[in-house]
Amino acid sequence: MSPVLVALLSLHDILRRRCDLEAELLALRHQILVLQRQRGGRRLQLRSVDRLLWVVLSRIWSRWRNALLLVKPETVITWHRRRFRWYWRWKSRGRAPGRPAVPREVVKLIATMHKANPTWGAPRIHGELLKLGIEVAQSTVSKYLPRSSHPPSQGWRPFLHNHLSEMIAVDFAVVPTVKGQLLFVFLVLSLVRRRVLHVNVTAHPTAAWTAQQMVEALPWTPSARYVFRDRDGIYGDMFQRRVEHLGLEQVVIAARSPWQNGYVERFIGSLRRECLDHIVALGERQLLRVVRSYVDYHNRTRTHLSLGKDPPEPRPVQGPDIGAIVAIPEVGGLHHRYERRMAA
Repeated sequence: MSPVLVALLSLHDILRRRCDLEAELLALRHQILVLQRQRGGRRLQLRSVDRLLWVVLSRIWSRWRNALLLVKPETVITWHRRRFRWYWRWKSRGRAPGRPAVPREVVKLIATMHKANPTWGAPRIHGELLKLGIEVAQSTVSKYLPRSSHPPSQGWRPFLHNHLSEMIAVDFAVVPTVKGQLLFVFLVLSLVRRRVLHVNVTAHPTAAWTAQQMVEALPWTPSARYVFRDRDGIYGDMFQRRVEHLGLEQVVIAARSPWQNGYVERFIGSLRRECLDHIVALGERQLLRVVRSYVDYHNRTRTHLSLGKDPPEPRPVQGPDIGAIVAIPEVGGLHHRYERRMAA
């Protein structure tokens, strides 16, 4: 045998005996410390670190049973098995079931939108979130909205399915002023995307004034062919002649059947709930300014269920990489438009 190998074996034997001695000293000193912790005649108290130490010694030191005096060797083996079961139970623990958690920022944004726009429901807020590039389910939005005792409003069912691009509807909305005067809001609505083409206000509506509004609503050759209206006497001979000169065919709904002109009636309802019910009309100019601001909000910002959560004038979807979300007040702060903008 070579001298180098003999030297290595001797060194290994010395180190093994040294490690064996150190392990024995560690075991004995640890047991002395455990006994010193006891007070009076109380039962032996072992901590988790004490058990772990003996489990480790039993795995790396062959003579651990000779130095063990406080407990039986079977007890250490039981500790080791218990640790083995605990480790694999932790290793095999199941993941939490269900959908991924919604970020706190999105939940806070839903609450902010609902607080700033009390008349909005889950579909409207969901539409705004989609336009901001936030992909969540509408049911998730409903989950984080406060419960309301009022039944959900039902939308108008489309009563005509063909040639919507060729149809417009007209109607009046009556608004009382602070002085008790009645003002009449005249509306011209395109049925293809529920876009308001024209709006005006007067205190004394006449057939001539109404006919002039049709000309202002359709200044060029109109693409529409049909105009829906009710049987109000304001639509007299002058109005009918002007409509015919514009190339429009009148479709007069049945008496006391506003549902037959449902699109414009629906818009008037939204105009009242989301705008007129929250202001006091002072006069024609002030009311016209407010109504036009709402019409601009309706055409460019407000999302619609029937349009796939898109406004009449489509809005592009803004991704998260564009910038932070900012709120832009519209209609005097009654509603808000949410966009992403880069920090200045």
